[in-house]
Amino acid sequence: MNLKPLSDHLIVKPIIEDKTTKSGIVLPDTVDKEKPETGEVVAVGPGRVLDNGNRLAMSVKVGQKVLFKKYSPDEFKVDDEDYLVLSESDVIAIIE
Repeated sequence: MNLKPLSDHLIVKPIIEDKTTKSGIVLPDTVDKEKPETGEVVAVGPGRVLDNGNRLAMSVKVGQKVLFKKYSPDEFKVDDEDYLVLSESDVIAIIE
């Protein structure tokens, strides 16, 4: 399925990392169901329209890894894959 977000929305595939304790024990993501804060951008909208009618281009591009606010995205499933949709303003940083 091809997803095309509108306005300044972007679709992110969450990155869920296993956590390791100080003693080296790997804790799978099922141990604590914390919401993800990082993800890889899979689709971006065209940008929001300003009051003067011009469109502000998105500063995030497909393929970039981003850090975002923990409770801001909406979650959904497509073809048994988890995705998040959020506004560009909810992105805190691009991870390089």
